[in-house]
Amino acid sequence: MDLRPLMTDAAEATIKAMSAVDPGRLDAPTPCTDFDLRTLVDHVAEFTGSRAESAARKEPVEQVAGTAPADPGMTADPGWIDAYAEQARSTAKAWTDPAAWEGETSLTGPATMPAPFVGGILFAEFLLHGWDVAKGAGTTFEVADELARALYEQVATIADQARQYKVLGPEVEVPASAPMLDRALGLAGRDPSWGR
Repeated sequence: MDLRPLMTDAAEATIKAMSAVDPGRLDAPTPCTDFDLRTLVDHVAEFTGSRAESAARKEPVEQVAGTAPADPGMTADPGWIDAYAEQARSTAKAWTDPAAWEGETSLTGPATMPAPFVGGILFAEFLLHGWDVAKGAGTTFEVADELARALYEQVATIADQARQYKVLGPEVEVPASAPMLDRALGLAGRDPSWGR
């Protein structure tokens, strides 16, 4: 599936989730058991922000030092949501360029991977972590069927390898009759009923 035309919608779904974050809930738990909401927001901003835009342009990115930026993180800035929205849209736009999907690039440092693989990871990062943020914020996360189906197909292509590197948790069994987003979440190791 060609993810390029879907990047903007994926980014907008995550921007909507981030925009719903109440600063008073930043210590709330999230489906990512190692991250509270503040840490998750920082993680999402790092990996779907300027780092990912640089990856689209084949520009060098700094080696990842950990799972999230050092405290106090981006949420210390009162205008963080607007700043994130602007950067996420710029990142998505960069990944709509066909050249972004050619050759090799990296999100995490000097080692490179095929650009279509990195773009696919970014697409999943937007939507899976967008859902995580929404759940931590106590809001809903809704995407169009086309996005949910593309997410399911993308996760299916990377799930085995991602589990080897502990990027995804064990699959959560979800009925085949469940909505496509729930099926994608289960395949990605998330419980769609988390927080209900």
